[in-house]
Order: sequence, then C-alpha cells, then structure tokens
Amino acid sequence: MKKAIVVGTGAGGATVAKEIQGHFDVTILEAGKEFRPFSWNLEIPEKLKKTGLLFDEKLIQLIFPAMKVRKTDDRMLLINAIGHGGTTTLCTGNAIRKDEGLKKLGVDLDREFEEIYKEIPVSINHIRLWRKPTRQLFEICREMGLDPKPTPKMGDYEHCRSCGHCVIGCPHGVKWDSRQFLKMALDKGAELRSGCRVEKVVIENARAKGVLARYKKRKRFFPADLVILAAGGFGTPVILQNSGIICEPRLFVDPVLCVAAERKKSSQNREIPMPFVVQKEHYMLSPYFDHLSFFFNKHWRYPASNILSLMIKLADESVGSISGNKIKKTLTGQDKDRLNEAVAVCKEILDRYGIEKEDIFLGTINAGHPGGMLPLSKTEAETFHNTRLPENLYVADATLLPDSLGNPPIFTIIAMAKRVGRLCVQERF
Repeated sequence: MKKAIVVGTGAGGATVAKEIQGHFDVTILEAGKEFRPFSWNLEIPEKLKKTGLLFDEKLIQLIFPAMKVRKTDDRMLLINAIGHGGTTTLCTGNAIRKDEGLKKLGVDLDREFEEIYKEIPVSINHIRLWRKPTRQLFEICREMGLDPKPTPKMGDYEHCRSCGHCVIGCPHGVKWDSRQFLKMALDKGAELRSGCRVEKVVIENARAKGVLARYKKRKRFFPADLVILAAGGFGTPVILQNSGIICEPRLFVDPVLCVAAERKKSSQNREIPMPFVVQKEHYMLSPYFDHLSFFFNKHWRYPASNILSLMIKLADESVGSISGNKIKKTLTGQDKDRLNEAVAVCKEILDRYGIEKEDIFLGTINAGHPGGMLPLSKTEAETFHNTRLPENLYVADATLLPDSLGNPPIFTIIAMAKRVGRLCVQERF
C-alpha cells in the first residue's frame, strides 16, 4: 500500500487522515503532544491578577502549554493551539457553514456537508441551558432587528454541565473536537508521531518525496507517495515556503474584540460561549466570555462571574504574511472602521440591557483563525490543487480559503478536507 504523510491533527489533518486511511498507509505528524484541558479554577488567576503577574500575554503558555500566543507590531495577539486536535480543542464547537466565497469560485461542498451531519452530532439543544442574561441579550438583538440565531453546536450538549470551559478544553467530553476523527483514523490503522515538527517537504523531479521533520531532538526524513499539509494557517505557509513554494501575502486572521461591562452575578463565564450569533456583512456578534482578556487585560479587573461581554469577530482584509517566525499583519483602515461600527452596535445592545456607556470597557484584540496564503481560485475549483504544488502534495486547511469568513471556520475546513481526501483517493498517485 502506498504511503501518505498528513501533517497536523486539527480540523483539516484529522479529517483527511480519517478519509484516506485504508486507501493509503497513513502516518500523521503532529508538532504538539496530547492535549490537556485547562483545569484551574478561575479564582486562581483572579488572585494572580491582583499581584500584577498576569499582564504579559506570553505567560499564558506557563499555565496553558497548548496555547501559543504571538504579538503583531500593533499588539494584536495571534493565537493557535499546538497538540492533538489543534485549535479545535480551543474552539467554541460551532457548526456554522460558511462556504459562500467558495461557491463563487464554483466549489460545491453539499455532499461533504451532508456527510458531516451524519458523522458529527449538531444541534441547538443548548438553548435550554441559557441563563437569563443570554435570553435578555437575544431578545434585545431581536428587537433591534439584528436577526439573532441560536448557534448550532458540534457535540452532545444533552450532557453539558455549563462549566464555561469550552474554549480552554471541554473537561467532560461534550464538545466535539477533531481528536474524535483522529481516533477513528488510528483505529483504522494510521500511525501518529507526536512532538514531530515538520520543517519542509522534500521535492525532487517535481514530486514530493516526503517531509523533513525535527523528531526526538534530531532531523528525520519521512518518505511518502502523498503529502497533505494541514498544519494550520500559520504553519502550512511556513512549510510551503521552506520547501521553495511561494505563498501569497493574503493572510487573514479573523480578529476578535470583546465589548464588556461589569454585571454582577451574570455568570457568563459559566455559560456556553457563543450561544447565538448576529450576522452582519463584515462581522458577526455573539455573547462570549473572553478568557484571554480576563487573564491579561488590566481593564478586566472584575471577578469572572461579574463580567458580561459581547464578541465581535471581524472578516479582515486579506493583507498580511508569515515567514518563519515573523508574522506581518496589521488591521487596515477599513478593518478599523468596520470594527468601530461593530463596537457601536455592541454598546447600543448593552445600553438597552441597562448598562451605562461610560461603564463599558474593551477587551484585547486577538485572532486565531488564520488562512488565505494559498487560496483556491476558479481554476482550482475541481482539483483543489494549486499549480505551484507537486501533483502529490495537497493542502487541507484554511490556507485554501480565498477570504476571511469572519466566522468560526472549522465546519467549513472539515468539508474542504473531506474533498481533498476524496480527490487523493481517486488519484491514488
């Protein structure tokens, strides 16, 4: 049986590994190790904040090793997870289909989405768990004509305990993440190498021969007949560029900014994050307790249970790049204008909730949905394969997205990875 290397265990990597194992002998290479949920009680960082010890965001890796945080030149925090399951372990479990941009290119993922709904439980039955503040915010948004919709979630929310830890690792196995697909791939015979950081694809005579990786403190070559990169929007472009394949300076990151206020006993920190969404043309809004701002933003000085917050997720312009450890990404003037527009809407929502505008404070701008540096075009709608790539090298993550979704991308990434897997099985190489 021919050998395939899949790089990454997130939404794209775990999905494509599951799809092709059995047709290929799959080895999955993951830079991180087994994921461990954040287990601290939030009262501990609350006490540390009072000492001033938690005001450097890079310290988060000391208390939460799975999360990697970097700063751009204008101090926006860029976040990704390293470990089994990739960033799916830190997401909110949203099953939001956002493939309008792909449809414009001629990409039809209906078949793939139908399969996903059969494989992953998706529902809005978390509505029964909403606390009074969430219900009030939903009604305010409805009265404002913002057309709020309950967010479909991936997982078994009949057993949700409302711990609020979705984005720092669900401790009860309720929220779906890609480790479930990873296990399916391993059960079918795939092999997983953890702590294996891929540096480049080895290309000879216009074919990928395998990958060069750092594994167990030394460099090692892993041969393959097929290589699929799914190291994420920050990782895949670096591997491609190290391999001599030019990427485009079209990095987007889906910036997040939370608009918050003190509201005693709102207990949003124990609420399902993003229980409903408001979709606007260039951004979305949703109730969301921002752990990153809570840990490291000095304005978030109140106890966690007393903070009420609305998230803005922006569809930023595709202007940026990454090379090695250097990321160049700033918000454009248009991005800032749209962000200010969204802040104004959030302030009006909170005002109607009964919060004085002078009591509102902002969170830390952060982003964790990178992509776009090898975007699909109309000519690749059928092949999902950029002509710069050797015929046996594919990409299966958000690097393929033509533009920012301004929405959680995981559901769409899974669908794209399914398509890549199907194409690879058809080709066989």
